[in-house]
Amino acid sequence: MVYAHPCVLRGKVEEEMRELGSHYPYCFGCGEKHPTGLHLKMRGEGIRVEGTFKVTEHHQGAPGLAHGGILASALDEGMGFLMYLLEKPAVTARLEVDYRKPVPVGSELHLEGEVVRQEGRKIWTRMRAIKDGEVAVEAMALYVTVDASHFLAHAPPEWVEAAARMYNP
Repeated sequence: MVYAHPCVLRGKVEEEMRELGSHYPYCFGCGEKHPTGLHLKMRGEGIRVEGTFKVTEHHQGAPGLAHGGILASALDEGMGFLMYLLEKPAVTARLEVDYRKPVPVGSELHLEGEVVRQEGRKIWTRMRAIKDGEVAVEAMALYVTVDASHFLAHAPPEWVEAAARMYNP
């Protein structure tokens, strides 16, 4: 199935998405200072996010192909950016990934995801990784909100400062 541009959803044009910065410079998923990280670049608005992920030689499993665990990490990280929009610290409780097509090294994936529903501390999300107009990987996840102390107990001081900016823009 071929997908339309992610800003055109349910027959209407969504508000323009804003860039969502890295929550920590050394984060494997989005940190710009992690030497072999995913370096995800995400934007979001409301309950939707979109972004990009470029598969490099550091992300391969079988020769020339992205490692499945790396792809799962990219989608999990992408869905985690939905917590930015909800302004709620949360952790992944369950992640389900469906691999539809092989993803070669050098591929640029377009990620698009959304919050499906919320109930108490639980937040259900879904995300698609699209390559050349076709879904290569899909994921659904359950996140559970936590108190900020969950992260702060082990965090270096610079992360504490970054978290304060993230949840108090």
